[in-house]
Amino acid sequence: MLLLEPKSPKDLCQALAGAAMRGRSITLGGRFTKRHMAGPVAPSDVTVSTAGMTQVLQYEPRDLTLSVEAGATYAEVSQMLARNNQMIPLDPPFSESATIGGILGSNTSGPRRRLYGTARDLVIGMKFATLDGKLVQSGGMVVKNVAGLDMGKLMIGSFGTLAAIATVNFKLLPKPAVERTALLSFDTLAAAMVARDSVIRSVLQPEAVDLLNPLVTAQMGQRGYVLAVQFGGNSAVADRYERELRGLGTAMFLADGEETKFWRVVQNYTPRFIERFTEGAVVRVSCTISQVQDVMTSLEVPALARAANGVCYGYFHRTEAAAKWISGWTSGPKRQPWRAVIEFAPEDEKAKRELWPSPGTDFAMMKKIKQLFDPRNLLNNGRLYRLL
Repeated sequence: MLLLEPKSPKDLCQALAGAAMRGRSITLGGRFTKRHMAGPVAPSDVTVSTAGMTQVLQYEPRDLTLSVEAGATYAEVSQMLARNNQMIPLDPPFSESATIGGILGSNTSGPRRRLYGTARDLVIGMKFATLDGKLVQSGGMVVKNVAGLDMGKLMIGSFGTLAAIATVNFKLLPKPAVERTALLSFDTLAAAMVARDSVIRSVLQPEAVDLLNPLVTAQMGQRGYVLAVQFGGNSAVADRYERELRGLGTAMFLADGEETKFWRVVQNYTPRFIERFTEGAVVRVSCTISQVQDVMTSLEVPALARAANGVCYGYFHRTEAAAKWISGWTSGPKRQPWRAVIEFAPEDEKAKRELWPSPGTDFAMMKKIKQLFDPRNLLNNGRLYRLL
């Protein structure tokens, strides 16, 4: 297999156009940290990696904007921004080595999505390379743009099946002057949910509200159900959070190094799980906030949830068990109105399983978009859905 590592957006355009002109199938990625995520990519003739495209093209600290090439890693960009007390609060898994392009292509985010949103909320512009060798620009370097079709949004979550992200423009956010985390412990899930409801209905707006079940907390030296609430602001705001959260349960407050260590474990629980359990699978469940308790009750495996967003993750030691769980709860007599997918699984298991039992009513539109960008199915064939 031919490996191409373009060093610039222009090189990326040439690499894609050259392969497409010869009808060669293409595996597209950055550092391929999320190769176990989504569907199995069909064997290809050419691999194109954007990992060599690492330039910071424009950084305006006063305007809170940044333009960077897709191969730059999230860790390196975050370290640079921290020097000016600024951030891109996506908190994705694999954050130490994941590239900006890979994070957007897979639409991954972490605990702080509760307050700051996902990539679609933070990206203000993008350039992407198409199979016909064009570099298409969408958006710009200002937070507010003229309304219209934002084609860059199509690239977010497309897993490289439409085009190759070349550069990304972000709106940045200032880092809070003070950040702390409260770990609220409960013997029952119901009690943790009562506390969750109190938090999200209060006038305070925490950055993250994550729920960890006992099988996860035991690995972290905790017990029972733990509701992890991260909050920030000035000292007075942080002190008010502490006062109010102390009344909701047994509380432990983390700051500085302890807080960073805790959220790093939560943020990278998935990478560490799939590294340890090579036959395991991660199920992602999307539900309403009110359904989080039911989902977490049904998961008799290590599980954690973005409890204020309605996103839950279940960690199964075998992919077969994950598929059985999805089938049991999304069809038949126990059917629930959740949407569940196998998000991570070993390559040899992916082809045997239905990873997306219900792709949704917009699947036909997705196929039409795929045909517009890649009518010969050359790019990451099979990575998103079997027909994409």
